Amino acid sequence: MVLGKVKSFTVSYDCLNDSAVAVFSSGDSVSGRVVIEVTGEIRVKSLKIHAKGFAKVRWTESRNAGSNTAYTQNYTEEVEYLNHRDILIGHERDEDNSEESLTTIHSGRHEYAFSLELPQTPLATSFEGKHGSVRYWVKAELHRPWLLPMKVKKEFTVFEHIDINTPSLLSPQAGTKDKTLCCWFCTSGPISLSAKIERKGYTPGESIQIFAEIENCSSRMVVPKAAVYQTQTFYAKGKMKEVKQLVANLRGESLSSGKTETWNGKMLKIPPVSPSILDCSIIRVEYSLMVYVDIPGAMNLFLNLPLVIGTIPLHPFGSRTSSVSSQCSMNMNWLGMALPERPEAPPSYAEIVTEEQRQSSMEVAAPRDEFERALEGPLLAYIQEFRFQPPPLYCEIDPNPDEVDSNELGRPDMCPSR
Repeated sequence: MVLGKVKSFTVSYDCLNDSAVAVFSSGDSVSGRVVIEVTGEIRVKSLKIHAKGFAKVRWTESRNAGSNTAYTQNYTEEVEYLNHRDILIGHERDEDNSEESLTTIHSGRHEYAFSLELPQTPLATSFEGKHGSVRYWVKAELHRPWLLPMKVKKEFTVFEHIDINTPSLLSPQAGTKDKTLCCWFCTSGPISLSAKIERKGYTPGESIQIFAEIENCSSRMVVPKAAVYQTQTFYAKGKMKEVKQLVANLRGESLSSGKTETWNGKMLKIPPVSPSILDCSIIRVEYSLMVYVDIPGAMNLFLNLPLVIGTIPLHPFGSRTSSVSSQCSMNMNWLGMALPERPEAPPSYAEIVTEEQRQSSMEVAAPRDEFERALEGPLLAYIQEFRFQPPPLYCEIDPNPDEVDSNELGRPDMCPSR
């Protein structure tokens, strides 16, 4: 009998989205199939899959150990996020080549489904950097008697979602700096820079609105500029390696001596970039907006405003300029609409607490357990003393203004609304 041949051996994924790219997140089910196409019959000992996800860092540095001696120091580190194995055909052990242990695959195309669960714990987003990477893949191995195993590997993408609609990422970022130029014994006027952006979190494809004011009181011609930078930081064996890359930039108009330039929402678009990676112990990917003044012949004046590039964009019901303060203000306005125009007056103190209750509360009982013994002394006295104190002066509109004594209206210690 002439043994058949394997015409194709591939791995494919069941995509969760409409695109052909397999993208998953922590807790998702990764499913797919191993496809084998053969011409003629083949005997198979096993068909296995191995799913793995890990972050890996590697770089080398040259060291000088003496006058004519040098060596290379390697720095490597790895963090594992996923390690899953499964058997689709056959058994765990492949040593047995007997006919009874083999599986026959007939001529044609055959699909073998697989499925695995990604861990619920946060995973690092897939990333390819200069000195490290975060990768996820499924590898299939086809074992046949008397032949080397056939292997095929296919990667899939993992996004650890970052929702920019959180309060910390909706808060505005701002800063101010100035610089005085000196040349020998002559002192030039200062150059001042102030900048603000509406929030900290953005997604790729969005534009950052930059509000800035640049004042040039020096004798030089300066140029205001802005740029988004990506900073990749790699950690291994107690050492750190940092790579900074320009992502996007813009240039303002040249500013002569004594002139001022104002940016009222100058737009800087974020290109397709990797999301921020903030939870991986050996790789960090961070972003910042640098607004700076290019000064010929001197150190530039710059402001760094931190950014977070997320995966979940701003909610459609929120405006592009939404912030924590504006949302809070909107909520307070809504709350004010629900309140009555003239609130009821609060009950008097005597109606709530009698003098007997107050006096009895001042008598400190003997401690009965360790917690109460810990409260002995000034702290317990403080708690007891203020337990039944009157509430602060009520400053809302008095619903019964006619009952207020006219002599009290002129007293300076009374609330104006009483």
